[in-house]
Amino acid sequence: MPPHYANDERLIIFDADGTLIDGFSAIDRTFSANGMDIGKLENFQKRRKLLKYLGGIKEFPINLRKQFGKQNRKLLRATLTDVYRNEAVMYPGLADLLRDVLATPDLRVALVTRNVTIEPAVTLGKLFARHQIDIDAFDTVACVPLGQPKSTAFRAIRNHFLINPARAYAVGDEHTDYLAAIDTGMHPFMVSYGFEDHQRLTEKFGVPDEVISRSPDAVCARIRHGLGITRAS
Repeated sequence: MPPHYANDERLIIFDADGTLIDGFSAIDRTFSANGMDIGKLENFQKRRKLLKYLGGIKEFPINLRKQFGKQNRKLLRATLTDVYRNEAVMYPGLADLLRDVLATPDLRVALVTRNVTIEPAVTLGKLFARHQIDIDAFDTVACVPLGQPKSTAFRAIRNHFLINPARAYAVGDEHTDYLAAIDTGMHPFMVSYGFEDHQRLTEKFGVPDEVISRSPDAVCARIRHGLGITRAS
């Protein structure tokens, strides 16, 4: 027999960094403040996970020296936290989208993040507040530890609210976000302006072009149309 769902609610899960938030600019400022260079966005997007924050051939040697040692890593994390809390911004249009999504009846809204700042929920709360968004308006904020698959958090959130997977959506910028959505039966809204570019998503990881938005405006339009959300006047 098919499963019984206790309600007709929908669910949308947003990734934070690289999807809602311009994480690259925050990392770039953090590195610059500590005498390091993350390189250009287009190069950053193409790097393997292991090398993403060590830079390319030109940046690697000095970055490796600067990141070596516990104290240096603590300083980097503290700087990143300060940048996120006081300077980092959301991509254009995403704050308006979030406000409309949060105001939509019968739509659960969750935030799932691997943000590595100090007390990431507090950090993101301060960032969202600068955009007139209360982080407590989200139904769930899940900070996923490094090494734990996002699919675990996706499934737990969906099961908690008894959401039909066919009425669940996930928005992300990395192939792991796509895999987590597919693994949990959700529809993926992917973007290629964040931490992985369009070519890497499609050619290396086989993410279908049809689910990828190349700009903040495009993903906002796609989500509004897909979920039937009217732009607030």
